[in-house]
Amino acid sequence: MNYEHELTEVPLLKLRNIHKYFGKVHALKGIDLDIYEGEIIGLIGDNGAGKSTLTKIIAGAIRKDSGEIYWNGRKVEIKNVNDARRLGIEVAFQEMTLIDSLDIGLNIFLGREPLNHKIRFLLDYNKMYEEARRILKQLGLRTWNNPKREVRFLSGGEKQGIVVARAMLFQSKLVILDEPTRNLSVAGVRMVLDFIKSLKEKKIACIFISHTLHHVYEVADRIVLLSLGRKILDVPKSQYTVEELENIIIEKTMKQDVSV
Repeated sequence: MNYEHELTEVPLLKLRNIHKYFGKVHALKGIDLDIYEGEIIGLIGDNGAGKSTLTKIIAGAIRKDSGEIYWNGRKVEIKNVNDARRLGIEVAFQEMTLIDSLDIGLNIFLGREPLNHKIRFLLDYNKMYEEARRILKQLGLRTWNNPKREVRFLSGGEKQGIVVARAMLFQSKLVILDEPTRNLSVAGVRMVLDFIKSLKEKKIACIFISHTLHHVYEVADRIVLLSLGRKILDVPKSQYTVEELENIIIEKTMKQDVSV
């Protein structure tokens, strides 16, 4: 529960008793989560905690096995990525779903290519490349001046920047960022963190996953900790320091190792 919100306020997204299995592995065990308009959630936990599984269910990349999802108070079924996009959920996953044989601009607009209003059924390439340059330059990425470059020639950090740029360009009601600062330069990290802060000003909610707790702590309103598929902590950021959060994660990890 988010204690800073009025009890009468309807969450933008509400998850109740979410379970997910992968064969015999019980990946998510009854997760409850409320996310409110303009709220930044820092989702943390060790590898295998269930962070990516949970966000992929929200994003429609995988299906939950049981539980309920509510969007603005209305019960919904998110069966695929298009369902999530229609609701207003935008995602930048850690594995960076890019097509190496396409250029930067086409990857940013993949599946949402604008049409040329003058020539029927023809894609508006000029608009795509112009918008790609603008958003990449805003992020401080060197790739901004050549949006026609094929993705296969880019570094890991440059590819991650494109995924973040795509999330920035199509921001809706909720943006999910999975390790968006990974492999970025110091300047790139600063741009991403500033972007996350700007979402709050626009009343856009965000789930921010990162193993770099200092990055999470800088921008998050609330910290949610998962461990072995269970929600262990859900508190305002002010209740813990970064060091205390690190100690909690270490403690949970050590208990996992002992129980294996």
